[in-house]
Amino acid sequence: MNLNSPVFFKQVVLVSGALGDIGMAIAQRFVGEGAIVALCDRHPKDIAMDKLSVLDNLGAVYHYDEVDVTDFDQVKTWIDNVYDRFGEFHIVVANAATVTLKGYQELLPEDWSKEIRVNLDGSFFVANYAANCFVKNATKGNIVFMGSWAAHAVHQNLPAYSVSKAAIRMLCQSMALEYATYGIRVNELAPGFVNAGLSKIVWSKNPAEIEQARQQVPLGDIIEADEVADQLLWICNPKNKHLTGSTILIDGGLSLVRK
Repeated sequence: MNLNSPVFFKQVVLVSGALGDIGMAIAQRFVGEGAIVALCDRHPKDIAMDKLSVLDNLGAVYHYDEVDVTDFDQVKTWIDNVYDRFGEFHIVVANAATVTLKGYQELLPEDWSKEIRVNLDGSFFVANYAANCFVKNATKGNIVFMGSWAAHAVHQNLPAYSVSKAAIRMLCQSMALEYATYGIRVNELAPGFVNAGLSKIVWSKNPAEIEQARQQVPLGDIIEADEVADQLLWICNPKNKHLTGSTILIDGGLSLVRK
């Protein structure tokens, strides 16, 4: 399968949590395929412009909205705005997430609630409203949840994150079953250690920690954000027409040694 072929030319792709390292890598990768990208994040556009300038430099056709994914009305307005501007959309990436580094004894109720609201509720709002739009418009679309290998391996200091990502896995499978009859594919991409987001910040301050993380990975390397984007495009490739309800685990073998 040739990922360099322009299989996504003129397709409209929605990405939530788009200003993070992985979200921007996904957006740039789709733009490179000739896609139109509709992005949202929690930052106002004037603050977002610095990161969005990367897309301007690529000559991308894109749309950005400030959206709190925990608010269904904001999600609905964003998706409706995208449809009004570009018409039919084809791919939806539920990527927005947050993480709190605390154990259960330190985790506050508001910490728990925030992660469940953003990671699980927000993903559901984005994916399910988009799926209903697919059904209404008879679009055989693609939905991809950004999961994590933390969904099936116990992680200290990541309780709410791990639980929310485990729930994402069942959300993916149950939505895939219901929407399969409409030709809509729903899948999950679950990376291991990625040099992005909070991990990237921590590792940049202490290079010894990234080396320790690398040594835990059987294949001996850390995933970069653009590699996550490559795998996501592979999932969405129309040649994978039988792939739905699946979790694509890219963790370098971490799940084989940590259960």
